[in-house]
Amino acid sequence: MIKDYLFVEKKNQIATLYINRPEKRNAFNYEMWTKLPDLLKDLEQDPEVKVLIIRGDADSAIFAAGADINEFTTLRSTATGEQLYNQAVTAAESALLHFPKPTIAMIQGYCIGGGCIIALACDLRFSSESGKFAITPAKIGLIYSFSGTKNLVDLVGPARAKDLLFSGREISVYEAYSYGLVERILTDEEVEEKTYEYAETLTKLAQKSIKGAKRIINEIKGGMTQESEQIQELTVTSYASSDYQEGVKAFLDKRAPNFKEV
Repeated sequence: MIKDYLFVEKKNQIATLYINRPEKRNAFNYEMWTKLPDLLKDLEQDPEVKVLIIRGDADSAIFAAGADINEFTTLRSTATGEQLYNQAVTAAESALLHFPKPTIAMIQGYCIGGGCIIALACDLRFSSESGKFAITPAKIGLIYSFSGTKNLVDLVGPARAKDLLFSGREISVYEAYSYGLVERILTDEEVEEKTYEYAETLTKLAQKSIKGAKRIINEIKGGMTQESEQIQELTVTSYASSDYQEGVKAFLDKRAPNFKEV
């Protein structure tokens, strides 16, 4: 059942979304794409959740090895079916891109095709040394989606995006890091500890500041070149917040701040 393939655990204000389909190397199918927006909506509305980590199931040490190949001969065997499938992927990708809280892809092993769609839609990507990356539509005659291609170009630039999409070749985590696909390389032994340690750090900081920064960065990525009235209001009102007052007082008192706003 679908609840077995994607499920959420919450601890210490961190939500972990597990991709749990080890018998298929965590490959995404249509039902998983359609389920993801609902899970994200629930987490967005949960005031106890401040950071989201997306990872593969704990046992297989694989992030996601692409899309379910079986659906290429069933749902995705016609143009109508492929359009339906792409709509589900785009909706899931958009929900993740617009999720207001920080998101981290914790990558181990394969991060291929659909796995890259998920990882690229996260704010940050932390990978173990075993991370392997590829975007492979050219190997099966498909064209990568506009939104997925844009995310790729935003991260690595047009020439490197062309390299990855033209060739479909698999690259190591070290080449992925040099391309800008991942922000941190960690050993297989420490990737979980260090990823959650970083996420816990974020939970202790001002959430209004983090969400505001994410919104402004996304607006800039979307083409905004000058401050809008909404962004100006977002910035100015932060100075009237209780968290700002607490942050200044904590700094003067030389103690850790106790932020309250979500």
